[in-house]
Amino acid sequence: MNSIIWPDGYLPGFSDNFASNEVIEADLSCADIWPYLVNTDVWPTYYSNVADVRFHDGSGPELGKGARFRFTTFGFPVEAEVTECEPPRPGAPARLAWHGWVEGDAEHRLDVHHAWLIEDLPQGRVRVLTQETQNGQPALDLAVAVPNPMINGHQEWLVGLIFSARNAQAV
Repeated sequence: MNSIIWPDGYLPGFSDNFASNEVIEADLSCADIWPYLVNTDVWPTYYSNVADVRFHDGSGPELGKGARFRFTTFGFPVEAEVTECEPPRPGAPARLAWHGWVEGDAEHRLDVHHAWLIEDLPQGRVRVLTQETQNGQPALDLAVAVPNPMINGHQEWLVGLIFSARNAQAV
């Protein structure tokens, strides 16, 4: 299976916080999932922890490499820039990643790398992996929170993503 491509300073194990969530589902493909991940207009319809998505550069609602956008998640107003956006194609995984940050002083500054990998697997299965590393004091606080809000929030995102793709198939 493929893995996330990590930029310098965000490698899991060397960052302040790391969350990893994955699902493998039968009877879905990368092409089924991709539209519900890359189109930010639909995020709030299946994921309760995202709001106020706005684009700074006139692009959107679909994400593309270099797009600058803002959204609220986990109570944080996150500024973000898409660093990787590779739609599904035969023989290669789809990839989406953004660098996100929350402005602030040393106690409140947060920097993240949130990445998605979607790949078709044998026997009509699809794998959806999302991983995020974070740096900063808020990340240190989230890393020790029980239950873990990052793991639980990202799992909700994955479940909603799969549900949306399955509902579209049923139409």
